[in-house]
Amino acid sequence: MPLYINGVSLPARRATQETNKHAEHGRPERQRRYIKGIPLQMQHDFLIVGAGFAGIVCAERLASAGKRVMIIDRRPHIGGNAFDTYDENGILVHPYGPHIFHTNSKRVFAYLSHFTDWRFYEHRVLAEVGGTLYPFPINRVTLNALYGLNLDEVSAAAHFERVRIPKSEIATSEDVVLSSVGKDLCEKFFRNYTRKQWGLDLSELSAGVAARIPTRTNDDDRYFTDTYQFMPARGYTEMFECMLAHPKIEVELSTDFFAVRTSLPAKQIIYTGPIDTYFDHRFGCLPYRSLRFEHEHLTNLERYQPVGTVNYPNDHAYTRITEFKHLTGQKHAGTSVVREYPTCHGEPYYPIPRFDNERLFKRYAALALAESNVHFVGRLAEYRYYNMDQVVGAALTLVEKQLCLAAA
Repeated sequence: MPLYINGVSLPARRATQETNKHAEHGRPERQRRYIKGIPLQMQHDFLIVGAGFAGIVCAERLASAGKRVMIIDRRPHIGGNAFDTYDENGILVHPYGPHIFHTNSKRVFAYLSHFTDWRFYEHRVLAEVGGTLYPFPINRVTLNALYGLNLDEVSAAAHFERVRIPKSEIATSEDVVLSSVGKDLCEKFFRNYTRKQWGLDLSELSAGVAARIPTRTNDDDRYFTDTYQFMPARGYTEMFECMLAHPKIEVELSTDFFAVRTSLPAKQIIYTGPIDTYFDHRFGCLPYRSLRFEHEHLTNLERYQPVGTVNYPNDHAYTRITEFKHLTGQKHAGTSVVREYPTCHGEPYYPIPRFDNERLFKRYAALALAESNVHFVGRLAEYRYYNMDQVVGAALTLVEKQLCLAAA
């Protein structure tokens, strides 16, 4: 699937940029001037740094309100980590790992529905323990299969009550897990997975990390229970293209903000990258966790695994395998999967929720508050372990605030 920005495929767009020409919404090509690779027009109302969820939502909302917007990204594509594309075998994949949309926010879902149709999809995950696959999050079926029991919902709740280790204070993820499911389930499903994923023990992570994973006494094997669980019918990238298809939005890719920041004319900046990078790591680097992806295509195999994702908490260097056809519903004779290897090097994916990290972030947040014309939003800029819908909500709120201030 070729990627288009304002009606121009990326290869064609790069070619026109080399000759200082631009095709826009079917209009004739026109000569444009550049400063360090950036077209120089009249001053933009907003420069948006980062073409992921946060930046694209801000761009669309501002442009729809009549603001002139330039959005830049150092990568050669839009969408950030949610970018999807067809691999060489014709299967729609997520190069940066699976992105599964779910939300309880009617506002967020209604907003994105202006730019995409949806495919209903409820994500299911299995965890391999001792060579057997069990439903995860842990539910009644998990307990019965793992321990050879025949519990109903009432007795499943009683089982959890018997094995849990009460904590007077819930400060860490270990406290959350032990107080919920006890030691044995903690060791089988959580502790080793956490060490791989975060490079830390459960006892070293804030409680909010483990609190994201529920424990159930019924047979509900859905990973999420949100009201709205869908995937963009034709992929995230097409949705993003629709959001950016506005004449008041200019998109410049393969552009490093820090290389051109003094040359970009804009009244205000919305920054979605790592907050510590913006301030040149003045107080030191904020820790982020990264991922390395191993993509594989399997020919003449319709399905590789029974559900979208299988977790490997105890074995292998990777944490999980995701098979994309479950997510997209695509029909194909082969299938494509991805294995995820957590690492401390590479692109920042996850802020690491720990007390010391939060204290360091607050020092950067104080600097951000002092920036009168720069606004910080998104997972990296706010150092928050946001889901996609939370990023969208934060971006919508930021723009609404800015538009209100402008109208005052």
